[in-house]
Amino acid sequence: MAKRKKRLKKGMESLLDVIAEHEEKRRKAIEDGDLLLKEYYDKEIARLWRDYEKRKRRLEK
Repeated sequence: MAKRKKRLKKGMESLLDVIAEHEEKRRKAIEDGDLLLKEYYDKEIARLWRDYEKRKRRLEK
């Protein structure tokens, strides 16, 4: 059980890292005026947050 929680925590940390990277890329796309790329990163960030919340609920069980 401890290994499972440790793996989930590590996965959650990596998701937060990816979210931060995507937010930076999203900001750059806004600055460059690339709306399609901005929309792509918006969707990716939303998907990653859903995954993060799902893992968080699993960890609480």
